[in-house]
Amino acid sequence: MNRIIQKLQETDLSENKEKKLLSIYFTAGYPKPDDTFTIIQELEKNGVDMIEIGLPFSDPLADGPTIQESSTKALKSGMTTLKLFEQLKDIRKSVSIPLLIMGYFNPILQFGVEEFCKKCAETGIDGLIIPDLPVDIYTEKYKAIFEKYDLINVFLITPQTSEERIRFIDSVSNGFIYMVSSASVTGTTKGFGDETKAYFERISVMNLKNPQIIGFGISDKESFEQATEFAKGAIIGSAFIKHLTENETGKISAFVKGIRDI
Repeated sequence: MNRIIQKLQETDLSENKEKKLLSIYFTAGYPKPDDTFTIIQELEKNGVDMIEIGLPFSDPLADGPTIQESSTKALKSGMTTLKLFEQLKDIRKSVSIPLLIMGYFNPILQFGVEEFCKKCAETGIDGLIIPDLPVDIYTEKYKAIFEKYDLINVFLITPQTSEERIRFIDSVSNGFIYMVSSASVTGTTKGFGDETKAYFERISVMNLKNPQIIGFGISDKESFEQATEFAKGAIIGSAFIKHLTENETGKISAFVKGIRDI
């Protein structure tokens, strides 16, 4: 069974209730080119449930300035798709939690979609998040390739996504739905307003077959708890990138404990 599905089915044994998942995003090759392996190990050791490894790209349209800057610096430091796979080749000897690559479709297309998926399978990647790959195109052209290599493709929805579109995405998904908290780019906010909370609740009562994990704007314990009131989990990206900028690979334990009591 795919590790993402296994993780989604876990319960909080300490309280015998649904476990709320914490997923962390970081940019591969940042803050230093060879930090990728260390960051992944440290995040798992400190109780993170899933990790999204950002594939640096020169034109990351959905990302805010913090992640854009980390991507630019990683590329300038020599980070490439092939180098990422080389860094991950032994990751499954020490890490067991789900790993996803989040990136834009252009580098994947240049690498070769099937070759990229094959490399993901060889290195132990469980899923992909590709914000600019429309679900229709994926279904028509690439779904069979992803399934061949047991890769879950995660789709995004926003407050503006129609119910019809959401239900279509739900019908072709087999892991979780990435629920964007707002229509803006990534970045941190302090809590969520009533409109955003109403959006969270609206999606939760649709009774979709795939659980939702909320991203964009999750930066601290308060926003994590607000997001997971109506969803399976939450994703933190920009706030963790800022932590790496200030501390490099140090104090990751303190960062995670500041979000969720393990």
